[in-house]
Amino acid sequence: MGIRELKMARTRRLISDKAFELFTCNGYQRTTIEQIAAAAEVGPRTLYRYFPTKETLVVEFVRTSLFDALEDLRSQPPAPLPVALNSVIGKVLDVMATDPARVLAVYEISGPNGSVRAQLGDVLWMWRDALAGEVAQRLDDPSDHVTAQLTAAFAINIIEVVVRSWVNSGGTADMRTLADETMALLRDGKIPVPTPGQA
Repeated sequence: MGIRELKMARTRRLISDKAFELFTCNGYQRTTIEQIAAAAEVGPRTLYRYFPTKETLVVEFVRTSLFDALEDLRSQPPAPLPVALNSVIGKVLDVMATDPARVLAVYEISGPNGSVRAQLGDVLWMWRDALAGEVAQRLDDPSDHVTAQLTAAFAINIIEVVVRSWVNSGGTADMRTLADETMALLRDGKIPVPTPGQA
């Protein structure tokens, strides 16, 4: 990463951090883009170049956690697909665990705000599709899009269930333990799956 890219990444993180400080102190609805820009010492136009809406500021930490983990997976030597999936899920949870207050705040803000929930859903959808593309490349048949999409859907659903369970615990549960328990349910066939051909 060059100097320009590093500077842009630092500015992006600073804006995101200042936004959450203000969201926490003043509330999401009462915080304006102008206040966030002033706190980050950038102009509103600069802020909009990084974050086109206030909603994107809320979901930035989730987006970064997901896509950084995917980039990490792509940079690793090829591994058996179950190992790779376990690795990417663990990486996402480890990054989220570095800032538990922000994860709790994301869920607190998104709860009553439909536009934030929609933005969060878009991020999860994009990541699922990106992971499916990576999975497809690792399958014996890269054209097997159904298997790739279903595999990616399992991964994002595990992350969602684990993080939501962690949030419901008030942030006291261990994310990795929750993930192990969730994956064990799938591995041991304890989750009811629709049976083909049944009404």
